[in-house]
Amino acid sequence: MIPARLLLAAGCLVFGIGAAAAQTAPAADPHAGHMMAPAGSPMAAPANMAGGKATIGEIRIEGGWTRQPPPGAKVSGGFMTITNTGKVADRLVSFTSPIAAKPEVHEMAVTNGVMTMRALDQGLEIPAGGTVVLKPGSFHLMFIDLTAPPTAGGKVPVTLTFEKAGKVELTLDVAPIGAMGLTK
Repeated sequence: MIPARLLLAAGCLVFGIGAAAAQTAPAADPHAGHMMAPAGSPMAAPANMAGGKATIGEIRIEGGWTRQPPPGAKVSGGFMTITNTGKVADRLVSFTSPIAAKPEVHEMAVTNGVMTMRALDQGLEIPAGGTVVLKPGSFHLMFIDLTAPPTAGGKVPVTLTFEKAGKVELTLDVAPIGAMGLTK
């Protein structure tokens, strides 16, 4: 369950109060600075988007990016498009990165006006022949307890682990604070 203070801070970000609210969130809050966009916003990564790319087996990853968090924030999100060209579903079960002590695969949703965010303990299904977009306000990688916060213009290495396809390494491009995506 997400603490009420976090829900209020995240709600401010979801409904447009912006980065200033995230910067005022207490440093002890593990989600401080994790800015999100309104659920249902059209923020899917375009097919020609810059960003990290990788392929393992029948899993294709494109448009990998993260963003620089506000000063003092201890979290950041990771985003990408994952396509399964195979005939059998797979599952993104975990990821690692040297920039986070506690990496988690997350889901954020707004239901009846209430924002919820949770770790996907069973991972994220990538359906056979389907595509899943990790984007602000939806599914995402959650870098918790940042050990080296990403800096705009930089790169962040990650290793994704899929249930069937296995492990794949890629590098995420880092966008500026508050960015909702990358551009070429």
